[in-house]
Amino acid sequence: MGNAEDARIPEGAEVPEGAVSPGEQWLGPVLRRREQVQPGTTDQRLLDSEGDSEWVHTDPWRVMRIQSEFVEGFGALAELPSAISVFGSARTPAGSPEYEAGVAIGKALVDAGFAVITGGGPGAMEAANKGARDAKGVSVGLGIELPFESGLNPHVDIGVNFRYFFVRKTMFVKYAQGFVVLPGGLGTLDELFEALTLVQTGKVTRFPIVLFGTVYWGGLIDWLRDTVVAQGKASEKDLVLFHVTDDVEEAVMLVTKEVGR
Repeated sequence: MGNAEDARIPEGAEVPEGAVSPGEQWLGPVLRRREQVQPGTTDQRLLDSEGDSEWVHTDPWRVMRIQSEFVEGFGALAELPSAISVFGSARTPAGSPEYEAGVAIGKALVDAGFAVITGGGPGAMEAANKGARDAKGVSVGLGIELPFESGLNPHVDIGVNFRYFFVRKTMFVKYAQGFVVLPGGLGTLDELFEALTLVQTGKVTRFPIVLFGTVYWGGLIDWLRDTVVAQGKASEKDLVLFHVTDDVEEAVMLVTKEVGR
């Protein structure tokens, strides 16, 4: 039997001792003979830089990249302690009351025994990561590739950057026991309603969702109650899928209580 590498000896050439016969080729476990022999070796074909590169833009290749992002995320986060994902606006100014609330929440979550996961960006995310780091806890940032994104903030100790939003959102849910949602924009709303939908539909085991900032979230809650529920588009019981508070200690108590801490 031939060796595990590709082998081909031209017709008429002297056959070295131990080599395969002319017109015979082993491609890994596959034997090819006569007209089925292929030129070159597997390594040559792999390392050949010539040829069409359009295949890197095809859907099958994208599937491989998506799979690799899941593998990297699972590998990086699998050994995290119990964690809470904290969402909020990247536009929250440093030093503002909302920023300082984020810092306090990050610290309080660590003191309660949790790691802190954010989107890794500036603003409210940076604040929560800073609080976690100041409290000597585990500070995690899950970034996203965006044209205007500035990268992971300096308070992130474990960072993973993603190409695909849906892979990133899976990591937020899979490795967190609850969510704390600070005032934020469309991205924050996307993450909030993703979590609410997963809990409402029973796709995940119920976990606590706390909205921080009664004034900021009040209008949204009024709309959900007075329009969405009132017109039968959601159930009254859906309004108890989340809590609203202005108190850092209460926010942490709510997530701690629901996860059995």
